[in-house]
Amino acid sequence: MSSPPVISAPRLSFAFGPLGIDKLFSASDQARLEKHCSIVSREPLQEFESDAARYRLADTDILVTGWGCAAIDASVLQAAPSLTLIAHAAGSVKHLIGPAVFERQIAVTNAAAANAIPVAEFSLAAILFANKDVLRFRQVYAQQRRSLEMHQSFDGDSGSWHKKVGIVGASRIGRRVLDLLRPHDMDILLFDPMMGAAEAKQLGAELVSLPELMSECQTVSLHAPLLPTTWHMIDADMLARMRDGATLINTARGGLVDQTALEAELISGRLFAFLDVTEPEALPENSQLYDLPNVVLTPHVAGAIGNERQRLGRLIVDEIERFVAGKPLQHSLTLESLHHQA
Repeated sequence: MSSPPVISAPRLSFAFGPLGIDKLFSASDQARLEKHCSIVSREPLQEFESDAARYRLADTDILVTGWGCAAIDASVLQAAPSLTLIAHAAGSVKHLIGPAVFERQIAVTNAAAANAIPVAEFSLAAILFANKDVLRFRQVYAQQRRSLEMHQSFDGDSGSWHKKVGIVGASRIGRRVLDLLRPHDMDILLFDPMMGAAEAKQLGAELVSLPELMSECQTVSLHAPLLPTTWHMIDADMLARMRDGATLINTARGGLVDQTALEAELISGRLFAFLDVTEPEALPENSQLYDLPNVVLTPHVAGAIGNERQRLGRLIVDEIERFVAGKPLQHSLTLESLHHQA
């Protein structure tokens, strides 16, 4: 009786920016990859044009990509005839791949679900700080520099108790933010043109129009993808609808907001903002937003950074194990789903 044929492990290459694989994959997850795959090189490809890169692509079945990966166009696919899986250890892959990948029936997965966790946590923290009027109280305290006994004398409506909070976009991150808001006794309004009222209610929110949400909520958090239909959806008119002293939180994409109109409102001092993304990114050195006391401006750090990156790597290793075992991917992408990503 003849022995069954020996099936070699799929050959795996990495392709992303200057981060080494240790930043994305723990030692235990690297061991899992080595158990199921043959690692072509532990040094990530940072380009696909050189002869050395093309030689490695020709020997690759699984390509693990990440931030800083070059675009995978038709010429790259031609150089990688055995490629069967692109596993992106980051969020959106819209900038990375196109129809040619799906036409070749190459499987695609990404770690957007893992990246959603820190973004949602950041958004929750910003919402709680906004409801508590932390930025305003910081200004007052810095100006007066004395005990203000706010807990006894303050008669405003600071706090989260039944505060109206607006969520724009029931995206993957938007839904996770809604989950995190459940224990906090807030009244949640939601705008998402792709959703019905019944589904919104199941998520713990009341579905409303965008103008109503902007007018009614003291705190508004953006979680919509950047599409032709959502570019500058928060324009001068929508910003003008916000109440005096309201807070806008943007951890999604800078292009959702008319930057010129937002800057005018913030420079006037009428609104507050937590901005992790802007248009452009980064802002010019002379932008007043860097110094305004009513603005928290951060350099796109809401997503996975530091040790949070290894959560992304863990998801990708899980996906590769499923793929090698012939099981369905849990986070597979199609060309259609790609159009709705951030």
